[in-house]
Amino acid sequence: MMRKPAVDLIGLDPKSREYADSVPSELKSSARGVVGDPLQEPVPEYISTPSEKVIANKNNAWIVLGRDRTGSRLSGYGGKGDTHAASIDIVVGRMGSDARKVDNNGNQLYVDPNFKKDAARIYISQKTDVDAAFGLPEGRVGNPKAKSAIALKADGIRIIAREGIKLVTKTDKKNSQGGNVMQISGVDLIAGNMEKELQPLVKGGNLQEALERLTHHVDKLSGIVDAFLHTQMQYNTAIQGHFHHSPFFAVPNLPSTVLQSEGMRCSLNQLVKVKRSLVNQKMNLAGYKLTYLNPAGKKYINSRFNNVN
Repeated sequence: MMRKPAVDLIGLDPKSREYADSVPSELKSSARGVVGDPLQEPVPEYISTPSEKVIANKNNAWIVLGRDRTGSRLSGYGGKGDTHAASIDIVVGRMGSDARKVDNNGNQLYVDPNFKKDAARIYISQKTDVDAAFGLPEGRVGNPKAKSAIALKADGIRIIAREGIKLVTKTDKKNSQGGNVMQISGVDLIAGNMEKELQPLVKGGNLQEALERLTHHVDKLSGIVDAFLHTQMQYNTAIQGHFHHSPFFAVPNLPSTVLQSEGMRCSLNQLVKVKRSLVNQKMNLAGYKLTYLNPAGKKYINSRFNNVN
């Protein structure tokens, strides 16, 4: 995997490079940022607006208090001139691996917020199109417009709790813009930023009960087949043991009274024990599908709100 060298001074302005080269050899270690000492490194210049308060240091770490801005000064609801669009942009590593202070000709480089390239960001906005700003798919939750949002982006994000973590939606009746929250939006877990394979999460308790009920129905079906086999074997035994008495040549004999009685009993048993049981079994399976496999079912095995690919 390609990665930048630990110390990369490409794009450092000539003045800073001249200073770094002029430091006496016995003091060079203290000018290289070791143990927290100052470090000369290429940091681009941020293009700020009059409404922003920029808190920055020379190590490419920034806090910008302003209005919704997701790129150039014309971007976001701040760029449109909307009210109630306050934002806090916490950024480290503007332009990421492409961070430079000057171009190849030694000219100062100026940058806007870059939600794709900047190394890591916590973005808080009172009014923004958060998914559009970060290039996220719609998923099942959708792409909210002009809503408050908090977004975190970095190479890796860890949320760590010593007690517990809750992801909770629809806690209030109104959103930050004063609109009514009309529906429950769930949680989409989208790996690879691809929503094509997005499916509902399975509800473990309902799935366990559904499998237990299915096992029960299959077991009942085994009993129905066993009852059929038992009655058929009785009739088969009667056929195997019957015989005819024929004192006259080529004269048809009377039907076997043994087979008649056994046949009638077999038919009755199959009608009562097998046919009726099969009808009940079909009804049970239809109820099973409605309860566990239909989204309208009381114990639908899938989440109606939360999805994963």
